[in-house]
Amino acid sequence: MSPIRRGEKLPIYNRIGVLRAERQMSRAELANLVGINVQSVGALERGDNYPSLDLAFRICGVFDLPVEAVFSRTPFGAMSAELYRRDTQKAANGSPTNDTGGES
Repeated sequence: MSPIRRGEKLPIYNRIGVLRAERQMSRAELANLVGINVQSVGALERGDNYPSLDLAFRICGVFDLPVEAVFSRTPFGAMSAELYRRDTQKAANGSPTNDTGGES
C-alpha cells in the first residue's frame, strides 16, 4: 500500500527563482519557453502550485538540469553552503580546492 494517503500532498520545493536569477531570465521569458502564463511561474516559485511531471521536465529542459537539481521533497540548502562543503571535503581528501592555472 502506498505511504501517501489519497488527498494528502507532500511539499515540492524548487530552485526555479534562483535558476532564473542566475540566468538573468524574467518570469515572462520562462513562461514563454515552457508554455504557461507568468502568474503560474510565480505560483510555482512560491510553492503555491506544483508542476505536472510534464511541466517539471520542460522547466528542467530550459535550465539543462536534471529534475533532482530543480525539484525536491526536502528543502534545498543554500547553494553556496553546498559548494563550500564540497570544496572543504576535497581539501580534506588532499584534492586541490581550485584551479589557479599553475603547476602543482
